[in-house]
Amino acid sequence: MRSRFHIAALALIGGLLLAACSHDFGPGIAELPASQGWQPLPIGSWVLNDGLEARSMVFCPRESCTRQGFAAVIALEGEQARDMEKALSESPASLGRAFAQLAAAKAAERRKAQRKLKKKPDAKPQARSATDVARIDSDEAKGVLVTIRSLDTAGREAVTAILYGREAERLVVALGVSDTAEAARRDAQGAWRSR
Repeated sequence: MRSRFHIAALALIGGLLLAACSHDFGPGIAELPASQGWQPLPIGSWVLNDGLEARSMVFCPRESCTRQGFAAVIALEGEQARDMEKALSESPASLGRAFAQLAAAKAAERRKAQRKLKKKPDAKPQARSATDVARIDSDEAKGVLVTIRSLDTAGREAVTAILYGREAERLVVALGVSDTAEAARRDAQGAWRSR
């Protein structure tokens, strides 16, 4: 599947692995155990920005799981927490647009590089995917479900479930990424309960 999800997910996972220099693995997520193929990712001493804490991140690779997935729990504070909560609460559709903008920017960079090499740039591609955003609020947490569907292949999709809520001054966010809404929600709920 060549969708924006794979680019974003691979970039996220690659960045996490590269940024995790101390090789200190997080506590994992109880409902997504290693015995079922889930592997904790190294997060010790991992800092992208001030105000961001990676609590746990797990990945289930295709080789050891029937359904590949990613789940994480992060906490934000200060301005980052306010901005993220505002985006998730007031305009979750902006998350879908952000995915589309990222893909468009990468395509524009490729065309620019081709022009520099004096090659004819590839034609601007037609949209190959569509992004849908839905609220999934519950008694436990507020939530958003972002689905990226292939327009080329019926039934092909990538789904991110995002659950979030306040713990004192921190915004805690649980993520679940999978190829079905049911699996993404289940993984995000498991991550949320482990927070």
